[in-house]
Amino acid sequence: GWHRWAVLGALGLLAGVSIGSWLLVLYLWPAASQPVPGILEDEEMTWNCSEASDEEALHPSLPRTVSFRINPEEFLLEVQVRARPDWLLVCHEGWSAALGVQICRSLGHLRLTHHKAVNLSDIRLNGSREFAQLSPRLEGLLEEVWQPSFRLSRLSSWRVHVGLVSHSTVRPHQGAVVERIIAHPLYSAQNHDYDLALLQLRTPLHFSDTVGAVCLPTEEQAFPRGSQCWVSGWGHTDPSHTHSSDTLQDTVVPLLSTQLCNSSCVYSGALTPRMLCAGYLDGRADACQGDSGGPLVCLDGDTWRLVGVVSWGHGCAEPNHPGVYSKVAEFLDWIQDTAQNSLH
Repeated sequence: GWHRWAVLGALGLLAGVSIGSWLLVLYLWPAASQPVPGILEDEEMTWNCSEASDEEALHPSLPRTVSFRINPEEFLLEVQVRARPDWLLVCHEGWSAALGVQICRSLGHLRLTHHKAVNLSDIRLNGSREFAQLSPRLEGLLEEVWQPSFRLSRLSSWRVHVGLVSHSTVRPHQGAVVERIIAHPLYSAQNHDYDLALLQLRTPLHFSDTVGAVCLPTEEQAFPRGSQCWVSGWGHTDPSHTHSSDTLQDTVVPLLSTQLCNSSCVYSGALTPRMLCAGYLDGRADACQGDSGGPLVCLDGDTWRLVGVVSWGHGCAEPNHPGVYSKVAEFLDWIQDTAQNSLH
């Protein structure tokens, strides 16, 4: 009799273990196999992030308390954030673009909806130049080069310097004189759509070992997401710096999908068909102020293709805000027609 009970007990124990294991797999395995939300990488996924949770999750270090006041002595605007106990004069010593972005976000302003250009005739040079690839002659005052509404009064003072790596080697009277600047007629200052312009030089460039042409992409050519491309320029190496780099800088950035960059976690639909984005969602490398108009080139076999032109972005190398570029492939017809018309 006891053998029967032993057999029944063993069978019951096995059944209990089996049922328990099945229940564990049923309730625990799906939770463990689900992907953990993190840095956005997969372009096939549809991201639907609420703006509040996006900013709080992606920027947990943002200050939650911001105070403003008018300085009673100088009647100037000052700001104080929890992470910085001292009052800071807005846009003055100790201020940075990154701090401005943080404060705007903490006040609930997550994106720029409208901006107004600053009249450059109101700005003094202060001994520094922001012109990197295209620069006016040094003897000309800023007011003589730029006029309100960005109209060029002395276009002949603009020159293109090629084959150089350092600003210190630029000779003001050398370089190719710019005959005409042709901006795309549909350019929008509101959202930077159609952000492309062509420079017509008075005399052609002479190619050498250090000066050459970059090829345009073909109409059907589409570089896949993840393609490693190069962006270069003399822009700021840190968004808090006030001076451009003296030496040409470059970095590798991967192409990202428009679907990803238009998600609510990144640029919330701000990219148009004339734009592409490239960079890292963890913010490790990016173009910056002063790089606008610079090239984004991708290697196609043994040929470098001009895939993009630096256009805009949210800060510099900020998490979940990669650089946005004008998509050159969308402008091929306009480039060809403009170049042909300039010959007549």
